Amino acid sequence: MEKKDIRALSKEDLRLFFEQNGDKAFRGNQVYEWLWNKGVHSFDQMTNISKEMRERLNKHFVINHIKVDTMQKSTDGTIKNAVKLHDGFFVESVLIPTETRVTACVSSQVGCSLDCKFCATARLKRMRNLNPDEIFDQVLTIDAQSRLFFGKPLRNVVFMGMGEPLMNYNNLLKAIEKIINSDSLAITPKRITVSTSGIPKMIRKMADDQVKFKLAVSLHSAIAEVRTKIMPFNEHFPLEELRQSLQYWYNKTKSRITYEYVVWKGVNDQKKDVEALIQFCKFAPSKVNLIEYNPIDEGLFQQADYSALTMYQTMLKNAGITVTIRHSRGKDIDAACGQLANKI
Repeated sequence: MEKKDIRALSKEDLRLFFEQNGDKAFRGNQVYEWLWNKGVHSFDQMTNISKEMRERLNKHFVINHIKVDTMQKSTDGTIKNAVKLHDGFFVESVLIPTETRVTACVSSQVGCSLDCKFCATARLKRMRNLNPDEIFDQVLTIDAQSRLFFGKPLRNVVFMGMGEPLMNYNNLLKAIEKIINSDSLAITPKRITVSTSGIPKMIRKMADDQVKFKLAVSLHSAIAEVRTKIMPFNEHFPLEELRQSLQYWYNKTKSRITYEYVVWKGVNDQKKDVEALIQFCKFAPSKVNLIEYNPIDEGLFQQADYSALTMYQTMLKNAGITVTIRHSRGKDIDAACGQLANKI
């Protein structure tokens, strides 16, 4: 009989298991704490559970924890992990350090079903969604790496790794709940950002669910034909629908929207592109992160001249829109999303 992953059980399920096996229900609470607060990988580590009951747990269940298969460390401190899952698939996670904080960038799916032309992950077929525990494990692993290499705990989490988080929405919410409530992590919702390519229906659902984490949108152009060239799925989720869903989000949550925006040479580096972005941003308080591109090949998408970035920055500031330039990290390793997994 195939063993079930114990982390698929709720706390109530665990309490019931112990009751049905002649033990006290509160033992289920203890096991739950070992799994989600302390992140153990073996039943033998659960020292306040009797040896007999640990053997029984081992007979019925497994803990399908992730394993770091390959780790690359950049000269700027960035760490890229190729993470092996229990079924042999790979995803990626990244530790991004600064002087003031450490951020984890984690994946939500194996591969991706979207078709962003600039992204290495888009070259990987979406195989499956990640389970909540697999998402949680990435964060716990990066927290351990942060403590080991930088002497401080993880403070921020961004869902900007492999996959589209809103296409794995239920598991995403369960994972975030564990990340927030774990004693070992205790990361507050305001330090968690979910980045989406723009799924209007799911953005509205997030607003209805009154989630407390931050929302970022991978936009890259506010001109429909340009965005479709960059992100072909834009034909199915038009910019106007996206704008309406974001307005709904803001009306419900009063939370500022962050736009992630890469400027490419010959693609979206003209004055008209900035003007369209300014118009798109006007309906709600927003922030634009201009991201330096980490090329995945020698093809169409190459970093724009710095003068284009400064043009964006000046025009956005003059329009009263908060803007920052985010420089690329891990240039000397496979730090772009999907680069490392493509090599395995």
